[in-house]
Amino acid sequence: MNVMPVPRRRNIGRVFVPKVTLAHGGGGKAMKDLVDDVFVSAFDNAALSPLEDQARFSLADLASHGDRLAFTTDSFVVHPLFFPGGDIGKLAVCGTVNDLAVGGARPLYLSCAAIVEEGVEVDLLRRIAASMAEAARDAGIEIVTGDTKVVQRGACDQVFLTTTGIGVIRPELHLGADQARPGDLVLVNGLLGDHGAAILGARGDMALDSTIASDCAPLNGLIDALLAAAPGTRAIRDATRGGVATVLNEMAQASQVSIAIEERKTPLRAEVKAFCEILGLDPLYLANEGKIVAIVPPDEAEAALMSMRAHRYGADAGIIGEVRQGEPGRVSMHTVFGGTRIVDMLVGDQLPRIC
Repeated sequence: MNVMPVPRRRNIGRVFVPKVTLAHGGGGKAMKDLVDDVFVSAFDNAALSPLEDQARFSLADLASHGDRLAFTTDSFVVHPLFFPGGDIGKLAVCGTVNDLAVGGARPLYLSCAAIVEEGVEVDLLRRIAASMAEAARDAGIEIVTGDTKVVQRGACDQVFLTTTGIGVIRPELHLGADQARPGDLVLVNGLLGDHGAAILGARGDMALDSTIASDCAPLNGLIDALLAAAPGTRAIRDATRGGVATVLNEMAQASQVSIAIEERKTPLRAEVKAFCEILGLDPLYLANEGKIVAIVPPDEAEAALMSMRAHRYGADAGIIGEVRQGEPGRVSMHTVFGGTRIVDMLVGDQLPRIC
């Protein structure tokens, strides 16, 4: 009789010094203790616990979710590391989950690579890892493998993270930025520009009367609900760097259509409007970390809107415009003053290091 061996539970290392040193990146016991203490203890799951050089999965299990693998990667260098509504850890998980979900994939697994500056407080790393673990639970995914490097003081700004995600796409889903058609409607799932405003406010360069919190959130559940209510959805994008304006331009160019939006229908927080007026910023270009732009056929738009408003991350969802047959690649806005202005692709960067 063959008996499966019971894996031995190994001892988890602990760090007893307050700050990261170069020894914690040297590959020896100090590094093992740091990885155990900060990351393994926070992310503990069956795929991670063997601590092999790779996470291993059953192909049959992956195939049970769909017929195509989705694969994405992103790096996070946000400053400051902690801000109202989130931190670099939550941002890394949500950003990668959302990049998978907007393509119709069910996010399953993430990896995390951390570049840590010598002298960083170990407790700060523990806070970041705990935040990542909480965001992963919220999204229903697991962080299953990773890497940690320590660099000399000044070689990076405290902590940089790179996360890679894999998910699986169901056979019936074929979303793409090139699929918008004249007559389709443009939907967003809520108030725009909160993340960009939150980051700039958190840097302390302005004394704001009220705190604007980032909208950072995992949107795979909301997108599942949207696709169930509106299976004919053409395209979904998350409006991160470059904001809604950049996403709309990408869709208009890829589909060779024009897109027109209404300023009065574009959902913005009063504080964000005031913030942008003071600084001369355009909220359409501000980054979001919990907002999507969806292109939906007109006969499914109402169902899509209701599905988003029923979800906790879509209460302020709205229809902001439509796809038209005008000049290919052109995005325009009908303003509250009755005029029309071109909404062009962002040139440069309004706010550096917002994600």
